Amino acid sequence: MDLRIFTEPQQGASYDTLLSVAKATEDLGFDAFFRSDHYLQMGGADGLPGPTDAWLTLAGLARETSRIRLGTLMTAATFRLPGVLAIQVAQVDAMSGGRVELGLGAGWFAAEHAAYGIPFPREKFPRLQEQLEIITGLWGTPEGETFSFDGEHYRIEDSPALPKPVQSRVPVLVGGMGKERTPRLAARYADEFNIPFASAEDSAAQFDRVRRAAEEAGRKPDDLVYSNALVACVGRDDAEVARRAAVIGRDVDELRRNGLAGSPAEVVDKIGRFAEIGASRIYLQILDLDDLAHLELIAGQVKPQLS
Repeated sequence: MDLRIFTEPQQGASYDTLLSVAKATEDLGFDAFFRSDHYLQMGGADGLPGPTDAWLTLAGLARETSRIRLGTLMTAATFRLPGVLAIQVAQVDAMSGGRVELGLGAGWFAAEHAAYGIPFPREKFPRLQEQLEIITGLWGTPEGETFSFDGEHYRIEDSPALPKPVQSRVPVLVGGMGKERTPRLAARYADEFNIPFASAEDSAAQFDRVRRAAEEAGRKPDDLVYSNALVACVGRDDAEVARRAAVIGRDVDELRRNGLAGSPAEVVDKIGRFAEIGASRIYLQILDLDDLAHLELIAGQVKPQLS
């Protein structure tokens, strides 16, 4: 089971804070550092000092780390034009020496679009599908050839399809709980299918839908990586778990039901339930980015039991 660190900087984090977490992620042996792609805080967070851009952040981290994978859960298709996003991701891939992954979603948070003047289209899913086709098409076009696309929402004319990523294929992540279109989209474009904040039972049903869609698309279901994102709140004892839950404004019992909360042994046991349904990767949502001792505990007492 791969463990990856997943951050939510819109809730309040500077680049320096994210750099500290990314370096701890690398030093402690985790597989990857991922971040959300949002421009507005949610819930009761103050969001200070203000939002950071996901791909600018990853570009900086690409030059200041050497091993960990870097990516997004999920970049919103509403935020960027597909040709520009293909260039940005390819450039960060080069800056990192080939360590980038692209999670791409439809976008959903209307308030952040209004707050920063970003158009929020009514029909988002068809735009996501076209973006995936364009981005993967640009990257997959042989050098010296051009790429064109004529869709309902985007038109590409004789693009030189440059630059190319360092990786022969940048891993693409698609996710969500949509029962029909989402599995088909993953089967066509994704290297990894991710489910955020769902139970093992609900995840199992959705993984099965994706596997069936992959077979219908002529792919082997095991060609995809299946993963979950879950909030983490781990402590050596109940008091430490309660302290960490209080800092992020969550109830311990609720976290135990819906996330990975409790002692290292409890968390290992729950991760095992996700492994049983076919998940091979867990994104640990870390909400208190100043608590690096939390990462140290997970690295020291959870991660070794999953090898």
